[in-house]
Amino acid sequence: MFEEASEVFDNMFKSSFPLTLTFIVFLPAVLILVSPLPAEAAHEFTVYRMQQYDLQGQNYGSRNAILNTEARTVEAEVLSRRCVMMRLADFSYEKYQKALRQSAGAVVIILPKNMSTMPQDIVQQFMELEPELLATETIVPVYFAMEDDELLSIYTQTQVSSSSQGSSSAAEVLLHSATANGFQMVTSGAQSKAVSDWAITSLEGRLAGVGGEDLPTIVVVAHYDSFGVAPWLSYGADSNGSGVAVLLELARLFSRLYSHKRTQAGYNLLFFLSGGGKFNYQGTKRWLEDNLDHTESSLLQDNVAFVLCLDTLGNGDSLHLHVSKPPKEGSPQHALLKELQMVVSEQYPDVKFSMVHKKINLADDTLAWEHERFGIRRLPAFTLSHLESHRSAARNSIMDMRSVSSSLDGAGEATAGPHVDLKKLSRNTKLIAEALARVIYNLTEKGTNGDLEIFTQQMQVQEEQLASLVDWLTTQPRAAQLVDKDSTVVSTLEYYLGRYLKDVKRHFVRADKRDPEFVFYDQLKQTMNAYRVKPAIFDLLLALCIAAYLGVVYLAVQHFGVLYSVLRRLMAPRAKQH
Repeated sequence: MFEEASEVFDNMFKSSFPLTLTFIVFLPAVLILVSPLPAEAAHEFTVYRMQQYDLQGQNYGSRNAILNTEARTVEAEVLSRRCVMMRLADFSYEKYQKALRQSAGAVVIILPKNMSTMPQDIVQQFMELEPELLATETIVPVYFAMEDDELLSIYTQTQVSSSSQGSSSAAEVLLHSATANGFQMVTSGAQSKAVSDWAITSLEGRLAGVGGEDLPTIVVVAHYDSFGVAPWLSYGADSNGSGVAVLLELARLFSRLYSHKRTQAGYNLLFFLSGGGKFNYQGTKRWLEDNLDHTESSLLQDNVAFVLCLDTLGNGDSLHLHVSKPPKEGSPQHALLKELQMVVSEQYPDVKFSMVHKKINLADDTLAWEHERFGIRRLPAFTLSHLESHRSAARNSIMDMRSVSSSLDGAGEATAGPHVDLKKLSRNTKLIAEALARVIYNLTEKGTNGDLEIFTQQMQVQEEQLASLVDWLTTQPRAAQLVDKDSTVVSTLEYYLGRYLKDVKRHFVRADKRDPEFVFYDQLKQTMNAYRVKPAIFDLLLALCIAAYLGVVYLAVQHFGVLYSVLRRLMAPRAKQH
């Protein structure tokens, strides 16, 4: 019976091998390989893309947003077409350039959840690198992500996998590559594109003086937008949330003085919150054009005493008055300089005050300080800041956050980077208010002592008000690409100005469609998925194993009779020998 069955099977497989083998062997193997197994999503997290914008015809930042590639750390030998993951603690410009030189598919920089744990030198190093990251245009998508336990686990596993590629044994590399788990990083968004008809909004309000029609005007200015290497992480606490808070508190204090005829001064006070300050002060430029070129009469045309710009005033024990041209003696600008010096020496001797003279360099791509916009239009202006140089990394960093913030989206311990010290912000606000009041009411010429404090008791600077303003300003990113004309930032600032000032109005600036001075791009915040996958070498080895298995099956079928005979002899009972 067995011989007969063997002959039947042998003839069947030999005569109809292709069809039979397809159904019995190939079809099950194919079904196993192509069965729609659900992909395992290891983690889903939010990523924030590096800046992408054009300014005066020059391209800046990352020009790509799409990401769908396998993860590696910078320790890997080959980074081409890979998503290179780096932690802030291990980040360096050399490693970043290595990824770009090898044509990496993307770069993801992981920021610590608790920034207060970062050493000061690492924070300072990254702040200084931010302008360099933006200075060079790159087609590689560059993202930032906040560290969590799952993302840290993905990074650790990827680091182990990447480090093994440097093993001396080829067999070890092959074995590890076949057994290791990898991660495919995929973004959910589309390719970035230019945002059309974007409007940058600025706000103005005024307090009218008394005593005639041709009164001198003092202009107080602060830009409200923030800037950093990633727009969605740019909270700008000191630069320039502090300047905005000081301006709003000055508006509150002087509105109380101007609400009574007895203390209403012979100066018009004009307050201006400018947009697009971090993009070469586009809001200020358009506001000046509207008031000086496109109207017959405005406060800026008639009699401007001086323009005081407020920038980064939330920290430090020094104040610097930045000027493009030293003020002439006897001018209102010189009067403010002298009053600042007197208030500092008489009331705040611990503060170091100085004047910093820097000429306007029109050959530079961007202006150094906001007062230079007014200086170009021959309006006397200066900027007050606790920073001595406009090149300070603290002015354009995602590390610029609230003093009690321990992370980019929370509260806790003090940070290692630039921040706002409420005590010093309150002190600087009162110092500026005292000096302005002495100029407005001409107190020095009237023989009033320099130690006389005007803003005391019911008129004192409200530290709680400053705290609430800074807290509110730093709860949301204020990058110019994120603050449109319908933003809550603009409407809330407008509300604050309307509480204290008259004739509050908005001013808009849109880029020229034919020759735009600035262009913004979308897709700055996306969701990234990390899918657990096997490396390509695993698929190759699996294919070889399947091919070997099918080869063995084929040989067994072709020679079934021989195989059966061998198996029969091996399984046959042995005869007993006597």
